Amino acid sequence: MTGVLGRRRCTPEQAAGHVRSEDVLAIPVGTGQPSAFLHALGERDDFRRLVVFSALVTEPYRLFTRPGVRLLSGFFGPLERAWAAAGHDVHFVPADFRRFHAIARRLAPRVMATLATPPDAEGRMSLSLHAGATVEALHAAGRDPERLLVVEANPRLPRTLGLPPDHPHALHVDEVDLLVESERPLFELLDPEPTSVQRAIAEHVLELVPDGATLQTGIGGVPSEVAELLAQGPGTDFGIHTEMFTTGLMRLHQAGKITNRKGIHDGYSVTTFAAGPAELYAWLDGCESVRFLPVSLVNDPSVIARNRRMVSINAALAVDLLGQVMADTIDGRQHSGIGGHEDFVTGPAFSEGGRSLVCLPSTVEVDGRTLSRIVATLPAGAAVTTPRHQVDVVVTEWGAAELAGRSVEERVRALLRVAHPDFRDELHAEAARRFGLS
Repeated sequence: MTGVLGRRRCTPEQAAGHVRSEDVLAIPVGTGQPSAFLHALGERDDFRRLVVFSALVTEPYRLFTRPGVRLLSGFFGPLERAWAAAGHDVHFVPADFRRFHAIARRLAPRVMATLATPPDAEGRMSLSLHAGATVEALHAAGRDPERLLVVEANPRLPRTLGLPPDHPHALHVDEVDLLVESERPLFELLDPEPTSVQRAIAEHVLELVPDGATLQTGIGGVPSEVAELLAQGPGTDFGIHTEMFTTGLMRLHQAGKITNRKGIHDGYSVTTFAAGPAELYAWLDGCESVRFLPVSLVNDPSVIARNRRMVSINAALAVDLLGQVMADTIDGRQHSGIGGHEDFVTGPAFSEGGRSLVCLPSTVEVDGRTLSRIVATLPAGAAVTTPRHQVDVVVTEWGAAELAGRSVEERVRALLRVAHPDFRDELHAEAARRFGLS
């Protein structure tokens, strides 16, 4: 194997030189992005039309400010927002996470690139922190002599596991065309300290999480605080089936609260990518109890629904009185993305004892003004992330509004009760005008 590796090893600059001036490249979301390779690509200034498909870019790569380079992103983070605002060729592609692989198929990228661990004694390279939507495309590129598979091997990465034989969560070195070796620091995501409002929301969420629940949580103060409270509390026998594996979910494991008697993938916490601090990555290294699977499985509502008492916890930016959820745009501008939002609202509805919780503070500060996040109507230009008929429970610091199975009038009254008191009269007056609410 040493001879094979020798023929494939190259510097980031050499690998970047194999990308044509007119080409299509696809890279994973966030923690799967090959940073040394992307920085080397950014040193080139000869691109006529390089199309890159990705999501949630984690470093300020010069590549995406170069003329002739177009970034198609399925999920905006701070960098995509800044590049788009500055007029660079950066565009949002509306799609939930599990559809990314279909978009990649249509784009037909000649070049696939990813992070992975260095090869083990058998030549296996763990895909580490990311399975997501690129697994199928990575293997396909490795099989196709007309395509190029670039793997950046970084020994800092944890060696994580899939569920072989169907989902090994690894590439074999024989599949790789170009092997770049790098020891660049890994992207780390620190959990924010929850605010008093987020703590209050988490307390309400806790009342809706029964023993034996299977949990999906995302990033942010509310899910982080929920996980901490569950880890410290009396509840037990939890399972995990989540798009993103976080520090909070690690804490639940460490507290002995996870049994994963879920009804599907029993014995394992299931995820499709992880992001957090170095402590999380060290804990995941060789961890038998957490398995990484493609997002097409993890975010499939029919698979989600097979979990026992599935409880999902998602965030939102605003909810209108009909129960429509706006979670990815602000003032008509793309702020984030759809991700698994609707999938993890839909799936729990068909899980025995399942609940889906949409959480948000009742207000937001904008240019020195306090505005309600529970609104009579969504603002002009807003995109509905999750439609009203999918929504189960909306939680603010004022309580939980149960919407599923309720009439329009009942839903409006429930949402008024969890709106901030300063805005309830105004919202009630609008509801009286629009819906005849007494």
